[in-house]
Amino acid sequence: MAVVIVVTGGAVRLTGSGLGCPTWPSCTDTSLTTTAAMGWRGAIEFGNRLLAYVLAAAVGWIILAARCTQPARPDVLRLGWGQFALVVANALLGGITVLTGLNPYTVAGHFLLSTALITLAYLARSRTAPAPVAVSDQPSCALARALLTACALLIAAGTVVTGTGPHAGDSGDVARIPLDWTLVTRVHSALAWTVLILAVLLHTRLRRTGAPHVTLRRTRLLLAVLVAQGAVGYLQSALGLPELLVGVHMLGSCLMWIAALHAAAWLTTAVGPGVRENGGAAACTSASSRLLDQSTAGGLDKGAERVGGS
Repeated sequence: MAVVIVVTGGAVRLTGSGLGCPTWPSCTDTSLTTTAAMGWRGAIEFGNRLLAYVLAAAVGWIILAARCTQPARPDVLRLGWGQFALVVANALLGGITVLTGLNPYTVAGHFLLSTALITLAYLARSRTAPAPVAVSDQPSCALARALLTACALLIAAGTVVTGTGPHAGDSGDVARIPLDWTLVTRVHSALAWTVLILAVLLHTRLRRTGAPHVTLRRTRLLLAVLVAQGAVGYLQSALGLPELLVGVHMLGSCLMWIAALHAAAWLTTAVGPGVRENGGAAACTSASSRLLDQSTAGGLDKGAERVGGS
């Protein structure tokens, strides 16, 4: 749902429906919902607003599940409340965006908050369905951190590109960020190449150190997403920013960030018996086994305490 609302928000922008409902929190001064007089643009804008309630319900489901499950999951609960706070903040920022006539800075912040929501959603999912920990060496982990940082900068630069120059679906009345659009676009392109190079280096490093197949599969997936996203970016620029390709590029931004988290979030370093410093499949198996043993032992200890108390 976090990805869906980004795509539908992009549809609002690309169809010029950002002010389809000219005020907030109601749609018009006299109606809470869209009216026939607002036309199809009002329906698109109001429909996107309604999806925020669906997203809030999904987050509420996470919070309730984390509270009701046994044993309790305070880590997932904290992530759930973090997502709820981001949903509320993004709704308020969306209202400010409407009231300020699509201010480019609030539009950029709107997208960045959505990316932060996707991050917490991924982390919550990974806590409930954890993948094997991939134990690797320090250079690989440093590459992974650099990759995530470059991806975050790339996404931020993309919002500046959107707010600076021409954009599909925009009217000439929408304000722009006062920067050189050509220069900002080149910075965005340079960051994209940086992310791709870092992803190639990470995949090569992990393969040389004997990383598990599941880890290599994730870096290959990231490389595929990056190549596809880059191709869409250059194609939309060559074709004059057609609305459909711009929307696909926004979806690709979300998928790229998820793929980057998926490839890098589980890399860690460990020192201990049976763990090679250069990582590899044996190290991954050893570390995962120790984590499983510790988790099982902790559960047995808690169970014994409950029985003793009874």
